[in-house]
Order: sequence, then structure tokens, then C-alpha cells
Amino acid sequence: MHNIWIADDDEAIRLVLEESLSNAGFKTKSFSSADDLLENIDKEQPDLIITDVQMPGMLGYDLLKHINNNYENIPVIVMTAFADMQAAVESFGGGAFEYIPKPFDLEEATEIINRALEDKPKTKGLKADNKLDIIGESQAMQNVFRAIGKLSSTVATVLIQGESGTGKELIAKSLHKNSPRYDMPFIALNMADIPKELVESELFGHEKGSFTGAVDKRIGRFEQANGGTLFLDEIGDMPLDSQTRLLRVLSNKEFYRVGGDKPIKVDVRIIAATHQNLNNLVSQKNFREDLFYRLNVVPISIPALRDRKEDIPELVNHFLNKAKELKLEPKKFDAEGFKIMEKYNWPGNVRELENFIMKLCALYSDETILKEDLAFEIDNLGKTDHQILETETHFSKVFKNYLTKNINQINRDYQGDVYNFFLTELEKVLICEVLKNKNGNQLKASELLGLNRNTLRKKITELNIDITGEN
Repeated sequence: MHNIWIADDDEAIRLVLEESLSNAGFKTKSFSSADDLLENIDKEQPDLIITDVQMPGMLGYDLLKHINNNYENIPVIVMTAFADMQAAVESFGGGAFEYIPKPFDLEEATEIINRALEDKPKTKGLKADNKLDIIGESQAMQNVFRAIGKLSSTVATVLIQGESGTGKELIAKSLHKNSPRYDMPFIALNMADIPKELVESELFGHEKGSFTGAVDKRIGRFEQANGGTLFLDEIGDMPLDSQTRLLRVLSNKEFYRVGGDKPIKVDVRIIAATHQNLNNLVSQKNFREDLFYRLNVVPISIPALRDRKEDIPELVNHFLNKAKELKLEPKKFDAEGFKIMEKYNWPGNVRELENFIMKLCALYSDETILKEDLAFEIDNLGKTDHQILETETHFSKVFKNYLTKNINQINRDYQGDVYNFFLTELEKVLICEVLKNKNGNQLKASELLGLNRNTLRKKITELNIDITGEN
């Protein structure tokens, strides 16, 4: 007989649950607070805990956190009188098996309890056939895996945030493959790769003759993803006017093709991703606040590699196996080699580490990479980072001095728009100088800037940069 504990300061709720669960064949014990429950858990551990959120003393979310940290095999179901999405986010984000809004249906609650007891939460929560290269045993990655597991039965909108190279698209694919829509299309679109004037055509398609160059009807990404998942990468680069139309589609679940007059109904799950701080973009009026809240239903933060260095050995071994599949000579590292790699901060994250391992496999002929050779290669990476930091420090001083001398005049000339003025001017100077350094080669310039080539082209147009060198 399964033993279920209940924590709720409402006596009526406790009595109703105890009676209902007893009739369903469960053994129960109830507590008026989370603190009382914890005082007893070391003496006897339940099979499942049901907790309210708002209670005197420890809150239900704090109890949930404590149980997950110390008794990971005990599933927790959260009850809340605040039946909103925030409650769901807080519950699932904290590792709850499920949350039940009050008032609740007793039969439904019993069904959830049975499911929780049968399918106790797995830390990774991924399908056995998931072949995606998501590697990591660190606590930071376990939290990501747990989030994927908790979202596996839902089609909630997800916003993935993380630095470039952390694997945001892999997480998006995993969310799709572990969702009820796993057998439906997964369509990915990088907003940074699309010229501003073509965004709506890419998203919604267009009718023949709707604009110059529209020689045929085109099905957009929303239609392609119907029934499945649409992954919008680098959502922060989406133009404001396109954001408005995207918001309308998310609200109404229908759209018109460019040049079309018939509404098209779609059922699409949205997963968005960005390396930018959308809160900052919202405050700068470069991203719609209402769209941000639409997308940020369930946020998932992907840790930088420097914040999970304990995963580096496993990642390296994974990339070495991948190198074998690419017909590169297999390599080995000793314990010292792994320590050397763990000391480096990897600003390019997992992508940089993968490229580094592939480079070593391609360039070095010996089976074992000596620590001296490894240290040399890492040092070269580090020198690049150091040069960047030195440049940043020098630039900061110059910029500070300039502002000190000219801030009053700047305020008079650009009052209310100083921030955007400086961003635009600095961006223009940066792109111009890099283009000059690379003799106008946009591909090499985009690589140095860390921008996609199409993004660079878009910025050249937006900033009215003269690529002939006369600017």
C-alpha cells in the first residue's frame, strides 16, 4: 500500500484528500505545514507528497526544492489556488511531477497520483531513442534535462536562453522529440539569417505575384510545421513589424499568406531561442513586451561551458567518437590533458570545444596528444581572448573620457535617445573598420565579428554603410 503525505494549512482540503485517497486504497498522513512534514520525513519516508503552495512558515515551492535536493525518488505534486501559467512554471521548474489547481477534481487528482507512482521522475527524462548529442552530468545540465522531462507531456511554449554555442537548437529538438508531437514536423528558422523584407514571406508564405520575385506560390514555415513544432532561433533579431504579426498568429492561430485573402488555420507549438537579453531589448523598445510574455511561458536557461567544466571529459570523449565517424584518426588524452582543457573558459562554449577537438584530430598524427601540444593549442586560444579583453579595457577608458567631456552636449542633442544613438554609431564604426581590415571581404568580416553573413549584410543595409570604402 502506497503511503501518501499531504501538506496543507486548510483542514478541509486535508480531510477531503485523506478520505478520497483512503477510499482509493492509499495510506495517508497529513500535516498543516511543510515544516511539520519535514520534521517527520527522516523517521519515515512517503512514496509521494502532495503540497500546497501558500502555507505558514515554509512555502510549498521551498518544500519541493528540499525534497528534490534530498529525496529525489519521492515525486511531489503541487496544489495551488492560483491556477495560472506562473504556477505551472514555478512547479515544473522546481521539479514537481505535476501541479493541481484548486478547486480540483478528485478523480483527476487520483489519476495524477497513480501516474506519478508508476512513472517516478527520471532525472534525465529523455526518450530512450533520443539520439541527440546533449551531453552532461553536471547539476546545471541535470536541471535542463529535468525541465525537458517535465515538459514531455505538454506542448507549452518555451523560450531557450543561452550563449552562442551552448546547443539551443539541440535542446529545442529534444523538447520536440520528447513531446506528444514527436512524430510531426520540426521546422527550424534562424531569424538572424533572413533579410528583413523576406521575414514574413518565410514565416507565412506568399501567393504568386504578391511581390516582385514571387513567381510561384510558396508555403511558409508555419504551414510546414502545422501539427508539429516551429523553432524560431535568434528571435531577438526579428523586426518589430514582423513581431506584431507573429503575436497575432499566436493569439488567433491563423494567418494570411503575403498577398493572400484567405485565413489559414494552424496548430503549431512555438519554441524560441536567443543569446540576447530580451528584457533589455524590451526596455530599448526593440522587442515587443507582449510578445516576450507570450514566448516566455516556460524559460529554459542553457549553462555556458565555463559553468559546467566537470562535463568537459565526457564531451571530449563524445567528440572523439564523433571524429572517428568522420574518418579522422582517433586520439587520446591523459588526465593532465583534461585538466588543461578544464582550466580554459571556452567563450565559444560547446561548439568551440567540438571544433577544437576536430582540429586536433585532423592536425596531429600521433595517437596520444601530449600535454605540451595541448597546452600550446589552448594557449593560442587564450591569447586571442586576452587580446580581446585588453582591447575592451582600453576602449572602455577612451569611451569614458569622451563621455565625461561631452555628456552635456550629447544630452542636448540626443535627449531621450542617447542609448540608441551610441549603439548605432558604435556598431557602424565597428563594422566599417572590420570590413576595412578584411579588404571588404564580407565573409571574413562576418567571421571576425561573430555574425552570420546574412546578418552582416542586413546591418550594412540598415546602417547605410558604404562598402566601397568611401564612407
